[in-house]
Parts: sequence; structure tokens; C-alpha cells
Amino acid sequence: MAALSVFLVEDNPRIRAHLVPALADLGSASVMATAETEAQAIDWLAKHKGEWDLAVVDLFLKEGHGLGVLEWALGREPRQRVVVLTNSATEAMRTASKQAGADAIFDKSTELEEFFAYCLNVHRSPQPPA
Repeated sequence: MAALSVFLVEDNPRIRAHLVPALADLGSASVMATAETEAQAIDWLAKHKGEWDLAVVDLFLKEGHGLGVLEWALGREPRQRVVVLTNSATEAMRTASKQAGADAIFDKSTELEEFFAYCLNVHRSPQPPA
């Protein structure tokens, strides 16, 4: 089984430094690129349509907002997933993220186990549920 191709949108270098190897340790994911701003993320996504499996997006970025990235990614292929991984997983932000196109939302401080389980599940069954 090929590795899950992940695009990571995260402006905190310490979090990136932990997430990239943690995803690789799952044996199921490879981070192919990262972005720190909304503009960088949208630019990368525009140049790599169809080349990624999972985009992991933080909401509060160095410049711009993760919601803009989510909205831009609405035109993605059906097999591609976009999830939010944030420290701001309030009910309002969960609702806004879902409305902007997120497939799932996870809190960085309390739902990392669920996030990694989601990544494994996407890798095992990349097709969306019917």
C-alpha cells in the first residue's frame, strides 16, 4: 500500500517538527509539503491538484486563515480529504470549519489520538463513504 500523501498547513515550526515524523511513524503517511500562510497553501494546492490525499490545516496561520484554505479546497477530488487540526476547536470553529468544507476537525491538545486514527482510516479506505 502506498503512503498517504499529506499536505500540512501549519505555521508553528515546533508543531510541524513533531507532526511530520509522527505521521511517518504511523507507516501510512508522508508529508509532501508544508505551508505557513493561507496564500502559500492555496498556491501549493493550485499547483498540485490531484497529487495529495490528505490536507491537514490549522485555522490560525502566520498570514490569512485556514478557513480560506478549506473553502479553496472545495473543488478537490472526491477521494481527497481535508481536516482541521487546531488549538481552537470550539463549537463555533467546528461549525465554521464544516461549513467551509472540512471533512473532520481535531483539537491539537486533546484529540491527537483520534486525528492519527483518522489518518490511518483514510489510508485504508481512501474512497469516500457512499
